[in-house]
Amino acid sequence: MKGYNPKEWFSIIFLIQKSDTLVKLGPFMVIIFIYTLGIAWLEMDYLQLGKESWVQHIPVMHSLLSFVISMLLVFRTNTAYDRWWEGRKLWGQLVNNSRNLALKLAGIIDKQDEENRKFFRRSIPMYAFALKEHLQSKVTFYMLDEKHIADLQPEIDMEKHVPNQVAKMMFGRVNKLYQSKKITGDQLIVLNSELISFTDICGACERIKNTPIPYSYSSFIKKFIMLYVLTLPLGYVFNLGYYAAPIVTFVFYVLASLELVAEEIEEPFGHDANDLPMGKLSENIQKHVQELI
Repeated sequence: MKGYNPKEWFSIIFLIQKSDTLVKLGPFMVIIFIYTLGIAWLEMDYLQLGKESWVQHIPVMHSLLSFVISMLLVFRTNTAYDRWWEGRKLWGQLVNNSRNLALKLAGIIDKQDEENRKFFRRSIPMYAFALKEHLQSKVTFYMLDEKHIADLQPEIDMEKHVPNQVAKMMFGRVNKLYQSKKITGDQLIVLNSELISFTDICGACERIKNTPIPYSYSSFIKKFIMLYVLTLPLGYVFNLGYYAAPIVTFVFYVLASLELVAEEIEEPFGHDANDLPMGKLSENIQKHVQELI
């Protein structure tokens, strides 16, 4: 996720990066610009249509549809941002739950029991790293030295749901602590509620990832934008002449950029510049858990 200072207007306005919509839409903007110039030449110079032509009334249609397309794009961007923000809240909840579990385990497990303390010191952040890789659909790497996870890795089957396996390992170790009477039944209930929250967070993240915006809705907006922009020059060239080319290109840039931004943030678990910093959050979990336990 890209960090920036929202008060630095100069750098935000004039700094162009690969992730900017201007870069992504550049080739399409050139096509729209040339297309508009061609329409202007065709109507004014080749066909020599006058202002009495019916084509000059086409802007009336755009006036009627401008409200519709604005409402669609507002709803589109709001829906996409809700998905991004929900993902951020879920990972914030994972950070807090990891800390709470580490706090309770640090107080419950005897300080002399280094084996169990070491297990949870490694397995709690392992869940965050495993969830990150699971959501990004990659082979699970824990971003930890092999010597740190050598005692845990043999129990992990990479072909199966890795976060579930890590949660199962943690619950199994808590259950062993209860059976060996190192923790009481009340403490088992307290720890169980914390462990359940891990799976709840994973399921909510999977719901966001596996349920995209319906195809028909996304397809309709893209077709609507293109049809709206491609018909703009037909009537506006009578009033704007060849100046319609940069104006129509700018209109296309604004409308298409809103759709591109919505596409990027509606999937918050990817590798784009504006996606959630899951790696950094996982590293923070690892740091805090190691401090606590």
